[in-house]
Amino acid sequence: HPNAYTAGKVYDVTEFLDEHPGGSKIILKYAGKDATQEYDPIHPPDAITTHLPPEKHLGPVEPDTAETVEVSITDEEKARQDRMSRRPSLDEILNLHDFEAIAKQVMSEKAWAYYSSAADDEITNRENHAAYHRIWFRPRILINVTKVDWSTTILGHRSSMPLYITATALGKLGHPDGEINLTKAAAKHGVIQMIPTLASCSFDEIVDAAAPGQVQFFQLYVNKDRNITKRIVQHAEKRGIKGLFITVDAPQLGRREKDMRMKFTAEDPSEVSKSGADGVDRSQGAARAISSFIDPGLQWSDLDWFKSITKMPLILKGVQRWEDALKAYDLGMAGVVLSNHGGRQLDFARSGIEILVEVVRKLKEERGLTFPNEKFQLFVDGGVRRATDVLKAIALGATAVGVGRPFLYAFSSYGVEGVDKALKILHDEFEMNMRLLGANTIKDITPDMVDASNISAHVAAIPGDRLYDSNYESMQHARLREMKAKM
Repeated sequence: HPNAYTAGKVYDVTEFLDEHPGGSKIILKYAGKDATQEYDPIHPPDAITTHLPPEKHLGPVEPDTAETVEVSITDEEKARQDRMSRRPSLDEILNLHDFEAIAKQVMSEKAWAYYSSAADDEITNRENHAAYHRIWFRPRILINVTKVDWSTTILGHRSSMPLYITATALGKLGHPDGEINLTKAAAKHGVIQMIPTLASCSFDEIVDAAAPGQVQFFQLYVNKDRNITKRIVQHAEKRGIKGLFITVDAPQLGRREKDMRMKFTAEDPSEVSKSGADGVDRSQGAARAISSFIDPGLQWSDLDWFKSITKMPLILKGVQRWEDALKAYDLGMAGVVLSNHGGRQLDFARSGIEILVEVVRKLKEERGLTFPNEKFQLFVDGGVRRATDVLKAIALGATAVGVGRPFLYAFSSYGVEGVDKALKILHDEFEMNMRLLGANTIKDITPDMVDASNISAHVAAIPGDRLYDSNYESMQHARLREMKAKM
């Protein structure tokens, strides 16, 4: 039997070979060997206990008998380590774009492909950022801005700024400490971290790493097996999680083609394309591999069940039109995240900030609501790179915005110090821009301070964002294979 080995334990995975969403070849490569290094970053820690029946858990390995796979350092890896040693000091990092520029050069190609990729032609992914460029400021002058305060409350909890660290999967692809980097920096800066279902660190590790009183939210992918979901949700509540963000934009995972191309180069293409007995498309790489449990049958009528199993506030993450925001309000949700999953799901979904304008207008018309609203909070994520982006969303009625990839890039390039620096940069940007806008507190950031009249015009001649554009890596076509020189 090919025995897989993870962190000191041996497992018999023979019968699982055909079901493994990552294909059988990678398992056979590590048969009888220590697979920890390859396995850890791309599997949640409970992957084996969840998917493998107890009789296949063979027990602890005898020390020194497991053969480790010699991780021979490839030329690529040597070059990557060399680039790592040439990173600029953190003092030279001036903005969130800088982290991305460095991360792109020092991360493994596999990790970069997974983090940076988005759906199809990546139009929505880029539009998420570009949409902010169609909103302009109308600053007030001659206001005493000696003291400015950009702290706020999110679902009733204090936050030092109107943003939270949103959930992103597989933190260990970018750094061995994974999501814990975010937990520690969030504690230091008084911001809220949303813990992902598909974290590389276990849920309990992330909660245990929090400081006393540190507020954390949880992002939930709903499992086809509702008993598993119930267990996860109630465990989260028991551990003190303050908000449950239910992902509603991912009944199936989008095609992230940069990530897929990466898989073809990493594996033998003929193996990748053979789908297993379960018809899982192996070419989808890490994303597909870890997400096959997500329930495509999730529907509005399930929300009452969620209310029955938890007292945590429920927020729908991935709302993309005002009609659904209205429905969420009518069904007693605590709020919605106007989001397209970082452009990774439906390409040509509109940006969260554009949907925000529509939701605020329509919910006022239909239910007389004004925003920001304590009873029904609107959040936006996707494309945020500057405090000015955040302030535009606040002016238009958002309670706070979620930031994801920039923090991944920060820890992939500099570990926890990188995330610390990213949050420092944002604090500095908030202070300066609040002053320049003529606003003393977040409550003073009102709709009259922005002109968003062009938000739904998708043709806009404005100066290009050179920093953002230079980080954007163009998509590639399929190519002829390299000729192998005949000896």
